[in-house]
Amino acid sequence: MNKVYPDAAAALAGIVQDGQTIAVGGFGLCGIPEALIAALRDSGAKQLTAISNNAGVDGFGLGQLLETRQIRKMIASYVGENKEFARQYLAGELELEFTPQGTLAEKLRAGGAGIPAFFTKTGVGTIVADGKETREFDGEQYVMERSLVADVSLVKAWKADKAGNLVFRKTARNFNPNVAAAGKITVVEVEQLVEIGEIDPDEVHTPGIFVHRIVVNAAPEKRIEQRTVRAN
Repeated sequence: MNKVYPDAAAALAGIVQDGQTIAVGGFGLCGIPEALIAALRDSGAKQLTAISNNAGVDGFGLGQLLETRQIRKMIASYVGENKEFARQYLAGELELEFTPQGTLAEKLRAGGAGIPAFFTKTGVGTIVADGKETREFDGEQYVMERSLVADVSLVKAWKADKAGNLVFRKTARNFNPNVAAAGKITVVEVEQLVEIGEIDPDEVHTPGIFVHRIVVNAAPEKRIEQRTVRAN
């Protein structure tokens, strides 16, 4: 089975539809699948539910899909760096499911592992627990959280072989492994593509069994979210 596609648009062709749940890897602008996000924007798919730690920044990352009003609902842990995200939410134009960051990561991990729900102490006694089942374990209260499974997951990796075995680089190994496992269909954008057998098995972060399509973006922009410089 050939998993390699010539470009991002081809990699999304036939699998992206209106109303889907799309999980996107990355943290801020670190480790985001830039080309795949742009291709998703260009696909015109709308009424999407997007699962991501945040929505990038205005005009870049998932911020592009907010500007085009393709996202109906965000499942995220952070709003702060995207003014349009905050504006749409406060104006009632965007549904938002706030999720604590660690809980969001675990919801994706559990979804990828086939675990439908789990209990956590995070959020007990707050609005995070409203409407959710709570239970006592060993004298402590826990809230039940449902796991997350996406129709399509968009992931950024540093290196892949043609079987889809993935290696992530440094802090870009944030939400990406969990997002990759949680997708019914997972599409990966990589900077380097090598032959099967060229990646040491001990170096594989995500096995190819989770990966369905691969596209190479050898020179991503990797925009810096916040730049701080020292005066001379």
